[in-house]
Amino acid sequence: MKIHHILALVLISCWLLGCSQQKTTQREPIRSHEKDYARPLAPGQSALRLITDPHRLPDLAQAYDQHDEFTLLAIERSLDWFDAPSSRQYYPFEGITHDQSQASLIAIGELLRQSRSANSFASEIRRLFDVYESVGCDQRGTVLFTGYYAPIFPASQTRTSRFSHPLYYRPDDLVTDPLTGHPEGRRTADGSIVPYYTRQEIETSRMMAGQEIIWLEDALSAYLVHVNGSAKCRIPDSNEYVFIGYAGKTDRPYASLGKAMVEAGLLDGGSVTLAEIKRIARRDPDAVKKLMYRNENFVFFTEYDGGKWPAGSLGVPVTRESSLATDKSIYPRGGLVLVDTETVDFQRRRQPILRFMLDQDTGGAIKAPGRADIFMGIGPSAEILAGGQHAEGRLYYFFLKPQYVRDYLDQ
Repeated sequence: MKIHHILALVLISCWLLGCSQQKTTQREPIRSHEKDYARPLAPGQSALRLITDPHRLPDLAQAYDQHDEFTLLAIERSLDWFDAPSSRQYYPFEGITHDQSQASLIAIGELLRQSRSANSFASEIRRLFDVYESVGCDQRGTVLFTGYYAPIFPASQTRTSRFSHPLYYRPDDLVTDPLTGHPEGRRTADGSIVPYYTRQEIETSRMMAGQEIIWLEDALSAYLVHVNGSAKCRIPDSNEYVFIGYAGKTDRPYASLGKAMVEAGLLDGGSVTLAEIKRIARRDPDAVKKLMYRNENFVFFTEYDGGKWPAGSLGVPVTRESSLATDKSIYPRGGLVLVDTETVDFQRRRQPILRFMLDQDTGGAIKAPGRADIFMGIGPSAEILAGGQHAEGRLYYFFLKPQYVRDYLDQ
């Protein structure tokens, strides 16, 4: 499967409690209701603000020290995307040209590989680059960073007594914007576009019969793939895997399952974890299924080459702790970003990071300048890291100053 528009993998912290839920961090203890991380921009407002005061720049030497081979791999994958003619349709973006963004990656790759010290790297970045900061959710740069990962599920390509919950191919009547991928609705026989059917209407009817792409063990597993947007499906009793990825979604609103379970009294607000949700779904699957229907949004899939799995919205593989998902309607695709926030380790201990990443993905719940999602990797260990990622921070974008662009493109 190749994803053409978005790859919304597991947004653990986000979908468990809803994207506006805020946990206390060491950066700025606040109450959860005080910030709306999904607050949209005002009409005509930009998500990025050029930094003109050198004292507001992040610690570039420290960021250099935290780069690794995964950073360089993610840069190469973005450059592969920029080499494709189709990438030009997304530029210019608010005055940033395609050549400028592409040359920025070439330059940063060279500097990361060739700089003799962290301080010399920082000096060259300040000389060559314009640095922008996200305005965040509050015009002060505050961004909530959650985590996502790529899961692995047992599955079957035919319905069996064990595997009876399908994922579906994209239907012909689903309409999305060809440039942004934004869902518009369902095209009717007379050519008009109306809202698509709800999740409950699709799942309780046979309107998608014959469009099944794969079958999973239970309703929660299928729901998780909808939230993920992607899955590696293991066929039991064989060495075969089927790679499933996002092919589109309906225009219906998204709602958090974890939040619905808290409101229904099935979960305590302080114990919302994926493991707890799975436990309750095993105990009372019908009750959880009904709450899933509150999320009217429905996702469709396609099968793709495992060599590019998991692929982000650029169609190139995302890279562990080096790929970021943002709202592509307000942020430029494929470019270099710097994430300044906190992450957790496997013991759930918080630790600061100041790390270069690539803006290579997006997600259904990742909207507005106050939200971003860090790709944590593949499988159960990555699930632990993604589940613990919920912290405020700052987000920066780097673009070569226009006078240096040809120096790198003409090499």
